[in-house]
Amino acid sequence: MSSPVALADVQAAAATPATSAAPAANHLSLEQQQQIAAAQAQAAQAAHFAPVPAAAPTASASLYIGELDPSVNEAMLFEMFNSVGPVASIRVCRDAVTRRSLGYAYVNFHNVADGERALENLNYTLIKNRPCRIMWSQRDPALRKTGTGNIFIKNLDASIDNKALHDTFSAFGNILSCKVATEDGQSKGYGFVHYETHEAAENAIKHVNGMLLNDKKVFVGHHIAKKERQSKVEEMKANFTNVYIKNLDPEVTQEEVEALFTKFGPVTSCVVSTDENGRSKGFGFINFENHEDAKRAVDELHDSEYKEKKLFVTRAQKKGEREEELKKQYEQQKMEKLSKYQGVNLYVKNLDDEVDDEKLRQEFSVYGVITSAKVMRDEKAAAEGEEAKGASKGFGFVCFSSPDEATKAVTEMNGRMLGSKPIYVALAQRKEVRKSQLEAQMAQRSQIRMQQMPGQMPGGMYPPQMFYPGPGGFPPQGRGMVYPGQPGMVPRPRWVNPGQPQQMHPAAGQQGRPQGAPQQGPAGAPRGAPGAGRGGYTKYTGQARAANGPSAAAAATPAADANTLTAAALAAADPDQQKQMVGEHLYPKIAARQPDYAGKITGMLLEMDNGELLHLLEDNEALDAKIEEAVSVLKAHEGEAEASA
Repeated sequence: MSSPVALADVQAAAATPATSAAPAANHLSLEQQQQIAAAQAQAAQAAHFAPVPAAAPTASASLYIGELDPSVNEAMLFEMFNSVGPVASIRVCRDAVTRRSLGYAYVNFHNVADGERALENLNYTLIKNRPCRIMWSQRDPALRKTGTGNIFIKNLDASIDNKALHDTFSAFGNILSCKVATEDGQSKGYGFVHYETHEAAENAIKHVNGMLLNDKKVFVGHHIAKKERQSKVEEMKANFTNVYIKNLDPEVTQEEVEALFTKFGPVTSCVVSTDENGRSKGFGFINFENHEDAKRAVDELHDSEYKEKKLFVTRAQKKGEREEELKKQYEQQKMEKLSKYQGVNLYVKNLDDEVDDEKLRQEFSVYGVITSAKVMRDEKAAAEGEEAKGASKGFGFVCFSSPDEATKAVTEMNGRMLGSKPIYVALAQRKEVRKSQLEAQMAQRSQIRMQQMPGQMPGGMYPPQMFYPGPGGFPPQGRGMVYPGQPGMVPRPRWVNPGQPQQMHPAAGQQGRPQGAPQQGPAGAPRGAPGAGRGGYTKYTGQARAANGPSAAAAATPAADANTLTAAALAAADPDQQKQMVGEHLYPKIAARQPDYAGKITGMLLEMDNGELLHLLEDNEALDAKIEEAVSVLKAHEGEAEASA
């Protein structure tokens, strides 16, 4: 951690009365306030920065610990803070659904003196190579958000971190909280310091504003609330004098542009941007003396023609402001589009290669008015003279004019044969929504597993077993029902009395693990074992990307090749066998890619419809994507389980 080179100067200045060299005024001028507002408008205040009360709470000794690594748990914090004094309780705040750490925690001591000692000795201590930030907890949001004693510092050197900023400004008074705003671990060049008193904040502004910290001149001023900042920025926008012009002819000179604008009023400066060769880039800036002249120039010249070019003339904006506006416009358009298609846009999968846009529209048109129908295709150039149309990706979208029509289409078309394949139809979802649903399912499963941790469970709790004897009279692997919530466990033999209490036995390769412990890896796990908890799954909606032709027809019998599973073969099987059949083919593929998680991943994927699973069996890229998504969720939950252990 680096320390500001001007720290000694700052401390010396704090120890002496204000002189004429210090910025005069206990209150900022209008110009300074506008500078602060403009600076803070560009650099939005850190999202989770919240000022704290003016003193430690007298009723409790609760500390807020921020900037924590996601892997930090209660045990680590207890070991650290218990060295200062007896800890009453510790809580790491976590997401309600995913149980991932939110990066902050609360530590409660039995007495305030221990809390003060922890604040003094442990603030900015490295935890998992990240300096933690400690301050008194304040539950009252009104007190948290008060701006009294809060100052804003900009133009900070990148080497100045929270501790260096604290060391610099602590010379002027007691600091309650101090934070340098960061993004991806890098300083954004500004920060906040919250003093216990307004006088300390005034003193810091008076002595540090305009000084050099690590050879950079810093600006220090009172923190201005976001609402006030926005009102000042809007006021500045309303009184603009700087004008931006683009789409200029490359031959137009700066003198010609200035002459074009001077007819509206006095111009203080005019610049046409040029490249290294002095050639015009086609845009420039004109600054007027008066706002009224600038506004009239924008109103009259925008969209007008000059030397056969239509001009674009508007108020000049800073890059950050322009990007923010474009971002807002994009988000607004995105939300409008989502709301427009909410409940009316359908996702159709497992389409035959011969199905095109027109065929898709024709099949769904009986259920209502279709606004659009599209089969997604590979972006592949067609032969010259032919329609540009690549190979079908096997899925598409159908958009209806009303939610009722879309709902009816889902009900009637899901699982129906279209061409040679049964299609899968559902309401279209964004990727983020699907991922959040998967995480919620995983969280629910984890809770169930935690409840089923005892090593002995009555065998009668589980559905009765059915095996289909293979060669030699032995039951084939994976055909038995496995224990719910225990991926990778060996199925119960059919000769076990369902009413007799049984122990769960780990699969081969797990003999060193105590009986009843949940298996973490699938070593030796039977094929199909991951189908835990599915039981007699009866719904089938196929969607395999199976090849057309005689081979598909031949596969329609249950005696199909054991290494190949088609939609027809699956449809011919009994409903209670379908998930087991899919699991037997899916597990080896997953085990080859992720042997440590094969059982759990297969169990997760078997929650999907059979048609989707058939598609994964034939599309390695889609399977890899699903496996990667499942692994990320599993690892996150393993981390949470270790943290809560």
